[in-house]
Amino acid sequence: ILFNRFSLFVVFFWFGFLKVISVSPAEGLVTHLHNETLARFIPSEQFVILLGIFECLIGILWLVPKLTKWAFYLFSIQMFTTFLPLLYLPSDTWQNSFVLTLTGQYIVKNLVLIGSALFILLDYIAQQNKSTLTQNNRSADPDFSEPAMAYQMQALQHAEK
Repeated sequence: ILFNRFSLFVVFFWFGFLKVISVSPAEGLVTHLHNETLARFIPSEQFVILLGIFECLIGILWLVPKLTKWAFYLFSIQMFTTFLPLLYLPSDTWQNSFVLTLTGQYIVKNLVLIGSALFILLDYIAQQNKSTLTQNNRSADPDFSEPAMAYQMQALQHAEK
């Protein structure tokens, strides 16, 4: 889990930072998709920088286990937009049916990131459920209450004498 968290941090922070400083190899693809979808709302230069900041934020959030759900929500939004070129820019992403360009392959490899993020999220949920279940069992089961445990310890000690 820690390695997955760190890996997602590295990928998102690094690639996002490259966008912020305007040296990302993906900038052409991002700009092309922006021109096809959001050009009338925000200039592409601003959009690429904001996207980079957003990606850096996602990366940082993966490092904070308590913020796993936020990391996953923002990650999901970003992943959704990452797959849009397959639909909006077929000339950039497909050579022909079932044959992706290098750009298309770059996009599809994000399925591995999705798998990693889902693994982290499911582990986080399992840990939360385990913690809740343990707390509920202790409060609901009289054998686990503090007074009951103290009484049982005294009874055991008395029986040993």
